[in-house]
Amino acid sequence: MEFEELQKKLREGGVVGAGGAGFPSYAKLNKNADTILLNCAECEPLLQPHRQLITVHADEILAGLHIVAETVGAKQVVIGVKKSYDAAIAAIEKEIGKYPEMRIHLLQEVYPMGDEVVLIYECTGRVVRPGGLPIEQGCIVYNVETMYNIYRAAMEDKPVTFKYLTIIGEVTKPITVPVSVGCSYESVVNLAGDITCKDPVYFVGGPMMGRIQPHDGRVTKTTNAILVLPQDHPIVMKKRRKTKIDLARAASICCQCETCTNMCPRHALGHPIDPARFMRSASNADFQDVNPFLNTFFCSGCGVCEMYACPQSLAPRSLIGEYKGGLRAKGIKAPAATTVPVRESREYRKVPEERLMARLGLSRYDLPAPLDDELQPEDSVRVMLSQHIGAPAIPIVKVGDHVAYRQQIAKPGDGLSVGMHASLEGVVTNVTDKFIRIEKR
Repeated sequence: MEFEELQKKLREGGVVGAGGAGFPSYAKLNKNADTILLNCAECEPLLQPHRQLITVHADEILAGLHIVAETVGAKQVVIGVKKSYDAAIAAIEKEIGKYPEMRIHLLQEVYPMGDEVVLIYECTGRVVRPGGLPIEQGCIVYNVETMYNIYRAAMEDKPVTFKYLTIIGEVTKPITVPVSVGCSYESVVNLAGDITCKDPVYFVGGPMMGRIQPHDGRVTKTTNAILVLPQDHPIVMKKRRKTKIDLARAASICCQCETCTNMCPRHALGHPIDPARFMRSASNADFQDVNPFLNTFFCSGCGVCEMYACPQSLAPRSLIGEYKGGLRAKGIKAPAATTVPVRESREYRKVPEERLMARLGLSRYDLPAPLDDELQPEDSVRVMLSQHIGAPAIPIVKVGDHVAYRQQIAKPGDGLSVGMHASLEGVVTNVTDKFIRIEKR
């Protein structure tokens, strides 16, 4: 397929990264790439959509990888998959013989293996510079669901209208299922049987990097999971703490052990992020050296420092996020930085996923969440116009219009952007600068 043709199909089809920030997939295509990496690491504990999806749709996903590699001229495709994903590995091995440029790389059961900077190093030995992009090392990284969507857009002209996610936690029937983009969290949770706690909290996106969301929140193209938790769960309590209190606690009880820095995955790869120095400076309002604050730009937000490493249960990740957001609001950009060599101690400071779940009080939720691959019916959806990095999509429908399933309802905005499509057939009942509502009639 021609480079420009594939770019157009992905942009118009609304394909974005199916986890994290939702970077438009067409913009990752680059003829300087020599390696395409498939991320099948389920970065967050308890999440299961990627391993489940590739088990059922390995033929389409590997075909999508081949299309991308052929289009950009990449010489190799590496499929990074955790070694315990037996069914996924078997499905990949059944199809991989068709593509001589592909190989499997088995990954350890550690967190955050799904971080693309970590994945690139594990699979290729290359180190992405602080603040740099994977393409600088000749790599393009896509996760499993993104690649499935690329195949559907490129070969079947089908835009993104549904999202695979895992519903787990305080539910009687943990499940992984495709649901319509724009449906409510509550309708999704109802698919997982009964809720087993009172006044449940919906923790959306995974226990380490997710957020507490309202029950009437909406599924987007980047929603990977809904973890149903009780109000008094430690993760919920941590997420609800206040910045002012976190700073006061750091000033009074931080013992300067530097475990947060020693366990930081990006620090281990030679990046200049140093949570311990930041905590020392922030808690004492010491601004003589601004580097600990400027280097917050290189934090990936994985949460190892806050959720696992700190023996005092302090909040380096949250405070770093607050300061980084403040710097960006003032127009300050990341400083120029270079890596130092990968630290020899890195191999001994990885975070075992099983131990992480035990530390977070999640072990009892570590259950199968089998895939039901049938799209669930919805009566209404609210399709957000900004589900990706870049400019929001621009509505091209009005109230009262009847729209068909998969019909484009918003065109890509100027610059970096993608289109949006109707995730059910129905009538447009509301159009704003934030969303388009469709009801089944």
